[in-house]
Amino acid sequence: MTNIGILYPGEMGVSIAASAVNGGHQLYWASENRSNKTCLRADKYKLIDAGSLSKLSRCSEIIFSICPPHSAEDVAKSVIEQGFKGYYLDANAVSPQCAAKIGTMMESSGIHFIDGGIIGGPAWTPKETWLYLSGKDAKVIADCFSNGPLETKIIGDKIGKASALKMCYAAHSKGTTALLAAILATAESLGVREELYKQWNMDDSGFSEQVNRRTTHVTTKAWRFEGEMREIASTFQDAGLPNGFHEAAAEVYRRMGGYKDSNEPPALDNILDTLLEK
Repeated sequence: MTNIGILYPGEMGVSIAASAVNGGHQLYWASENRSNKTCLRADKYKLIDAGSLSKLSRCSEIIFSICPPHSAEDVAKSVIEQGFKGYYLDANAVSPQCAAKIGTMMESSGIHFIDGGIIGGPAWTPKETWLYLSGKDAKVIADCFSNGPLETKIIGDKIGKASALKMCYAAHSKGTTALLAAILATAESLGVREELYKQWNMDDSGFSEQVNRRTTHVTTKAWRFEGEMREIASTFQDAGLPNGFHEAAAEVYRRMGGYKDSNEPPALDNILDTLLEK
């Protein structure tokens, strides 16, 4: 049994933690400065509250970082400041160059760094969520999830490779959702949304409903996806490709960011008004 710390048990993070518990490990989290919703979630899945990051760092042999991409570097720095010397998995949606930067910081502080990229939703069902891993110590992390339901796959020793796969995958999956939302808002603004629906459905029956569903369901996570799109834009730029599409996708998600705490997806008409900044 290994003592593992999770930063932080959000909707995705708690499912990753639960898979590690399923593998026979002991999971810790730090309730200091966390919301009541996070506290209830951690309690539901029987995570052990270390209270503070300092205590979590002292009692953990491994730390999983699963947080919004804009926070990844700051979370890593805070762990270094605690004097942690174990294994650190960064499974955040960051660019390969950001992963490499964090890895260099960690390694220079005596921490074993592993790059991770999560593809899929929260890991409650086998064969639906994959944690791709890269780095010389990747097997240490893969072994934490031997009983699933989270699936793992090691794809190399190079830090940044797992993040690169995540960026390329999300460039399509989340990037096209932003594009479709922007198309709907533009069609609404120009008075041709119904005509567009009819043409889409002639090309692909039911496609318009699929677009509506993707647009409404993404709203409560849009605040998180803004940063992810900027990381993808950075990834494209570093590869020598134009970064403008995903910078625009980030702006689409920024405009939806106010729906973060909604209990239910908003009405589509309200979303389009939001995108058009009415």
